[in-house]
Amino acid sequence: MAIERVGVIGGGLMGSGIAEVCARAGSEVIVHEIDAKAAEAALGRIEGSLARAVDRGKIDENQRTDIKERITVSTDLEQQSDRQLIIEAATENEELKKQIFSDLDRLAPREAVLASNTSSIPITRLAASTSRPEKVVGMHFFNPVPVLALVELVTTVKTSDTTAETARDYAEKLGKTVIHAKDRAGFVVNMLLIPYILSAIRMYEAGVASAEDIDTGMRLGANHPMGPLELTDFVGLDTTKYVADVLFEEFKEPLYASPPLLTRMVEAGLWGRKSGEGFYRYD
Repeated sequence: MAIERVGVIGGGLMGSGIAEVCARAGSEVIVHEIDAKAAEAALGRIEGSLARAVDRGKIDENQRTDIKERITVSTDLEQQSDRQLIIEAATENEELKKQIFSDLDRLAPREAVLASNTSSIPITRLAASTSRPEKVVGMHFFNPVPVLALVELVTTVKTSDTTAETARDYAEKLGKTVIHAKDRAGFVVNMLLIPYILSAIRMYEAGVASAEDIDTGMRLGANHPMGPLELTDFVGLDTTKYVADVLFEEFKEPLYASPPLLTRMVEAGLWGRKSGEGFYRYD
């Protein structure tokens, strides 16, 4: 099935980026948001990203206009009823995502592929909220979506070969490199990344080194573009803790357990860039 009509549920950083790359690839995209204010913010993110792409010479003005015309932001979930592929990119909350999949199961065409951009939640749990688990797959993009070239394709024991092939082919159409992962919490990247981040937080908590020295060490010593604490601020401390908790629930391994400092910072609202303060302060 050639995908021409795409739905994206959630227009936050991830959802708006997914919508943009889909529209860049020629798809007609409808982004769903919960209310008019959120819809306006989603459209603003997309417009801002496209403006930066023009400034950097990635696209020209005509292309920007064409891409914007292929994107609609709506607060009416019923508009997803003709989509061939719907990618859920809502907040990383299992119960919320299950409700979304249940609603999409009621609305979407029977042949539609239902995908989740979850970074940690096993896809089988989300697919169980539908009457078509064979049509459900994980498509985990990475932030910023227009820049990072990876998609993790996650299949369950019930995902059909046709569904997996359709999702893989479409991700490749977007210019992404696809890696395959079994349906385990965290998939590939976060199963490796989260213990690394938590180790850095424990090191900082123990007073081994300052946040600046930990990050500088990994940037210059390991050639990472960001240090682990900078990255945590970028991702969001709340999101990092949520993913860590999902991994710990799945594997019961101490390396996935949230350090007390991370837990206290999340409880205090120090979520990183999104709140203005995490391991560093932001204007």
